[in-house]
Amino acid sequence: MARDVVSGLTTAEAARRLSEFGPNALPQASGRRLARIILDTLREPMFLLLIGAAGLYLVLGDLGEGLFLMAGAVATIGLVIFQEARSERALAALRDLSQPHARVIRDGVEARLAARDLVPGDIVLVGEGERLPADGALVAGDVLSVDESALTGESAPVSKRPLTDGEAADADTQPGAETGPYLFSGTLVVRGQAVARIGKTGPRTALGKIGVSLAAIVHEPTPLQKTAGRLVTLLGLAAIAFCGLVTLAYGLLRQDWVGGMLAGITVAIALIPEEFPMVLAVFLALGAGRLARQKVLVRRSAAIEALGGASFLCVDKTGTLTENRMRVARLWTEDGDCLVEPDTAPGGSAAQLLEIAGLACAVLPVDPMDKAVRALLTPPNQIPPGAASEPDRTWPLRPEMMAMIQVWRAPGDQWRAAAKGAPEAIFRLCRLPDDQVARFTGLVEEFAVQGLRVLGVASCQTKTAFPDDPGQAPFVFAGLVGFLDPVRADVPAALKEAREAGISVLMITGDHPATALAIAKAAGLDTSDGVLLGDEIAALDEAALAERLGRTRVFARIMPEQKLRIVQALKAGGEVVAMTGDGVNDAPALEAAHIGIAMGQKGTDVAREAADLIILDDSFASIVGGVRLGRRIFVNLRKALVYITAIHVPIAGVALIPIVMGLPPLLYPMHVVFLELIIDPVCAMVFEAEPGGASAMKQPPRPRDEPLFGPRQLGLALLQGAGVLAGVLGVYLWSLGHHPEDQARGAAFLTLVAGNLTLALADASSSGGRLFAPHRKIYWLIASAAAGFLALIFAVPTLDAIFKVAPPSSGLLAGALLVALASGGWFGLVRSLGSRLPSRSTS
Repeated sequence: MARDVVSGLTTAEAARRLSEFGPNALPQASGRRLARIILDTLREPMFLLLIGAAGLYLVLGDLGEGLFLMAGAVATIGLVIFQEARSERALAALRDLSQPHARVIRDGVEARLAARDLVPGDIVLVGEGERLPADGALVAGDVLSVDESALTGESAPVSKRPLTDGEAADADTQPGAETGPYLFSGTLVVRGQAVARIGKTGPRTALGKIGVSLAAIVHEPTPLQKTAGRLVTLLGLAAIAFCGLVTLAYGLLRQDWVGGMLAGITVAIALIPEEFPMVLAVFLALGAGRLARQKVLVRRSAAIEALGGASFLCVDKTGTLTENRMRVARLWTEDGDCLVEPDTAPGGSAAQLLEIAGLACAVLPVDPMDKAVRALLTPPNQIPPGAASEPDRTWPLRPEMMAMIQVWRAPGDQWRAAAKGAPEAIFRLCRLPDDQVARFTGLVEEFAVQGLRVLGVASCQTKTAFPDDPGQAPFVFAGLVGFLDPVRADVPAALKEAREAGISVLMITGDHPATALAIAKAAGLDTSDGVLLGDEIAALDEAALAERLGRTRVFARIMPEQKLRIVQALKAGGEVVAMTGDGVNDAPALEAAHIGIAMGQKGTDVAREAADLIILDDSFASIVGGVRLGRRIFVNLRKALVYITAIHVPIAGVALIPIVMGLPPLLYPMHVVFLELIIDPVCAMVFEAEPGGASAMKQPPRPRDEPLFGPRQLGLALLQGAGVLAGVLGVYLWSLGHHPEDQARGAAFLTLVAGNLTLALADASSSGGRLFAPHRKIYWLIASAAAGFLALIFAVPTLDAIFKVAPPSSGLLAGALLVALASGGWFGLVRSLGSRLPSRSTS
């Protein structure tokens, strides 16, 4: 071993290189600080308009009213800022989940350092169970078995040999080679101990380059964000127009332009849909909380609703549909073929084959195949009878002999050897004749069609000293062992529910096509169109690829750029695409999809950084649960937006119509702020808590161009709002003729508040359920709080003076409540009666 390998870098040289090359860390998106969150929120046009109106009223109007209005505006904006800041804190915590370390030789001494402090030229020690901290080359030690599935998608480990004397390291090598000296950051050593020299760190590694490429992908707003943005803009323009109209009418009719401006501001505040961004934030925050209780971390909350509209779900095989752990599924010997049930030890010749395979496994296994074999020994992990506690000699995997060979000392000066590895290597080791090789090769292909990874097993017993070259020993072929990466138990049911919901599921993997088809069949995917390979995709033009995507559901030997092309082709066809994965190679497709879903336990840092949702328990069923929740959020959010629009009709109407009619103003800014503070929690929490319909997952995904709030919803909102407006104006006009102005205003204000609360209950209850169901307790709490606050206003002289109201008489109070129930609840009553008629149906 060369001197520099023994001594490593000096501390001074390592510090110099760290300054030159930077830390060995993956690129990360910088988080937003609180000041940036506040600035971004205040740039929203609706919030700017609200603050401007409050400030103008503070300057031109009454100081107390202006302060009250400003406090309401600040409270409204504060909730949005709070939710954004909370999301950023969750993201920062995710970035700090792990701080990897590495064993490094510095100044001739082994030390344990943070992986981010590694530099090119460092000498690191690597062994079984460790993730490689950077790219480099193997310079000494065993032939390693390395799991590169995080980079390539191929679940089978590959072999890595040390550099030979005089061999120069290739700086441009790429992962995926079956043999070679090159190691890559993020991959896992499953067998062997060795010494490596670091060549590339940080963003220059193969893993880091993928992370850097993610920055080139532009984030698209979700359909929900686009729809809500258009609606807010439309209503904001309407608010400004009405403000000008009221100011003009007030000034011309009453010759009071300052009063007209203040009245116009009141109407504008009544119309400003500042609830929309707040409701959106609260809905998605509460939805994220529900998902968190199901072990799903939401990184970009708007993706929750988008998930509800997903029409295509692209899933990785390894670690997503399968458990990413091997189990022995089939044992073949000349005496018979044995199918092995999970956690069931076989008997007879199959047990003898398993015992021989166990002698070729590591005593403390890290490799998943070794673990699978030892798990079936009786008891698990036992050393086979007659063998010592440790092997006497071991030959690891080598390029010229792709088999693991271990020799054990047996009683009576005997030697017992066992070998397992690639079937063709075992055939050569046993020097089998061509006819037997052909017969056994057919068996190996049969295993592969069943989705099994196959190893050959051989044994040797001798009383003489075991030769230095194991190829000279008289090995006898013992049989074949087939390993299966099992389909997750919850996958078939989840896929069935996805199909019933009209969602097309594609399996995209880098694995062998026969293995991919077998896993797809076991999971319940449609395999009638066979499998489409990555090379075939590369040869297809966009039209041909779109046609194949319409019918093919299994894709194998897929490279990262081809995954990205599949996602982009589906998006170009108008589909809403969700992509799941856990490897670095999945990251570009995760980023490009409408909804990227990463696995939290087995997922890489880059995959989690690129994803919108992270499944913390790696449960595939949680993904389908997210679709269910997304559909529920869309329906309930639509109800909330209808309600918001509906209650703005009476608020704006009673602020405008009395002025035009020459009557005393009904609403002042403090009334509007009080109403807004009731409206926001009602529509955000009451509507969000409504359960989804029983048929939500029995219907196809909604069309991508279906508006969240279209002409039909607008018409419904105007109709409902007109009913409340008629009731409030009727109470006000009648009361002005029979009671003092303050009492009339108090009765009308009571009617408006009670009518809005009644309308909220009627709209929220459209999906059915008991009036006092547990999920509606928040509504009754808010209604009780509003009633208590109204009672306080009428009972405390200072408050009724600020609100310019007086307590109505008992008769007027009863009449106002009856009108409120009728004007706010009539539509719910009509819908309920209509749904009970057998010849009618409502949506």
